[in-house]
Formats: sequence, C-alpha cells, structure tokens
Amino acid sequence: MKRKSRRHSTGFGYIGFGNNQTTFNQKTSTPFSVYKEKLDLEAHLHYEMHFMHKNLTKEYKQKIKDKIRRQERKLLIRTSVISLFVFMGVAYFAYYLINQILSH
Repeated sequence: MKRKSRRHSTGFGYIGFGNNQTTFNQKTSTPFSVYKEKLDLEAHLHYEMHFMHKNLTKEYKQKIKDKIRRQERKLLIRTSVISLFVFMGVAYFAYYLINQILSH
C-alpha cells in the first residue's frame, strides 16, 4: 500500500513561486506563541523579569499621559524652530539669487 505524499507537480501554483517544488512541500513555521513562551521563560530565568501586566492607578496613568504630552510638545516646538530656520535660510538664498539675476 503506497503512502499518500504531499508532493505537487512543479506546474502547480502561482508562477511567482518560481515553480520550485520545495515551495509547495515546505512545512508550516512554528507558531509565535511557542517563541513567546520560550522568551518569557528565558527572561525569567536569566534576568528575573516577568512579562505580566499590572493594573495601574488613575494617577499613575495620568502621569504617564502627561509625560507623553510634554515629550510631544517639546518635539513639536523643536521641529517648528528648526523648520523656521531652514525656511529663513532657503528664503534668503532665493532672495540673494533673484537679486544677482536681476542686477545683471
């Protein structure tokens, strides 16, 4: 009695696979949950870390939100100032070029 095989002919499937027989016959990859469990175990053994979520108080959540808002505001101000200086430099360069062209 012959065993059923998973082998497909090379003419089977999407041409983008390159018609390689190995593409059709490969095994599925290991699910992410297995790797997640291994990572948790290794981190706990070596670094004594737990990847557990804890319930945060409202005050602590508000502190986190305020910190994020301050960081975003600081980044916005920094970006605005840098953009202003770059724009002023480009505008001055354009003004200089226009004056040079019109003076000749």
